[in-house]
Amino acid sequence: MAVIVFIVIFQEAIMIKRAHLLRNVESFIDKDIIKVLTGLRRSGKSVLLSQIRELLIERGVNPANILFYNFEDMTHGHLLNATALHEEIKSRLSGINGKTYLFFDEIQEVKEWEKCINSFRVAFDVDIYVTGSNAKLLSGELATLIAGRYVEIRVYPFSFSEFIEMSETIFPDAEKTELFKKYILFGGMPFLANLKLDPQSSFIYLKDVFDSVILKDVIKRNKIRDIDLLERVIQFVVANVGNTFSATSISRFLKSENRTVAPETILNHIKVCEEAFLFHKVLREDIIGKKILQVNEKYFITDHGIREAIYGNNERDINLVLENIVFLEMLRRGYKINIGRVHNEEIDFVCRKNNETIYIQVAYLLATEETIRREFDVLKKVPDNYPKFVLSMDQFDFSRDGIKHFNIPDFLTNQ
Repeated sequence: MAVIVFIVIFQEAIMIKRAHLLRNVESFIDKDIIKVLTGLRRSGKSVLLSQIRELLIERGVNPANILFYNFEDMTHGHLLNATALHEEIKSRLSGINGKTYLFFDEIQEVKEWEKCINSFRVAFDVDIYVTGSNAKLLSGELATLIAGRYVEIRVYPFSFSEFIEMSETIFPDAEKTELFKKYILFGGMPFLANLKLDPQSSFIYLKDVFDSVILKDVIKRNKIRDIDLLERVIQFVVANVGNTFSATSISRFLKSENRTVAPETILNHIKVCEEAFLFHKVLREDIIGKKILQVNEKYFITDHGIREAIYGNNERDINLVLENIVFLEMLRRGYKINIGRVHNEEIDFVCRKNNETIYIQVAYLLATEETIRREFDVLKKVPDNYPKFVLSMDQFDFSRDGIKHFNIPDFLTNQ
């Protein structure tokens, strides 16, 4: 069975090229800098490594000069400490001529991995690529060994554009609107291509992804004992993606269910889920006062298909899910994102990249004049001339007063 699964994943890598990610990596090939691919478990990091390997071969690299290790494969179970891995690579390199390309998948499984990775970089003619499923990968004392010597490339589940590409062989005649409805339900985990978006098998798979993340990257890694509390906190956050709330509000909710928990404990549980790339915390900022606000952040989930699998109601909570989709899209495009506040009104996203700022409001439908005024008027109160967008599912163009309106699927597929 393991061999069959590997073949399916390999076929996926051939079918769906992560072109924008490959471009990001390509500029660092053969540079003296460690390429670190991070992201949610099963979001496509291993597939991207395979695609980088294929790219190197296309550029003339001898396959014998590429060494590939997956540390979740028991075959490499004897290499899960820095000394053993160093001896293994040193031995392999002795029989190879020219530059060697080292690929280490899920490197966080190797104890003190930074020591041997930095040693390889210094002592041998190598180009190094690693992946990891935890944000702590690049923090802590040992990480200082490679500080300034690595570039982090974040891997997210498929964007809507990639989802369309994935769906071409499954639903060749489907319209963009129809595919977007499927995207709202299934999300963008790459392996769904192999399940042909069959609802039953897809949601079983997504639930398995969630369970794997929670067990391996949250519970085991952080030695969490009160699993019931963790599950309740996660359920609350998943149900309220895109809503503003505080740890105190979760504490009050749990108290109503006869669980007395300190807000600090709740924050720690959410933090370890962030470190596993399951959630993203978004801070609020006062646009007029130009300061970050310290209360009532928002959280978004890395894949809304997982939300449907473990909680359901994506269609009922369409406003929240659309906001989640747009948030992840702007992350993929390289923006840093805050929630904006103008006086007592909220702007969904303030997105910044280099010297560029974009303000975004997200709504399901601009069905009434009151809704139109609410979404547009708050943007008119921002005292600068940076681009301002209102995104909704409407086909009609509601652009006005210098504020552009876009249909959400069109916005997601228009770079």
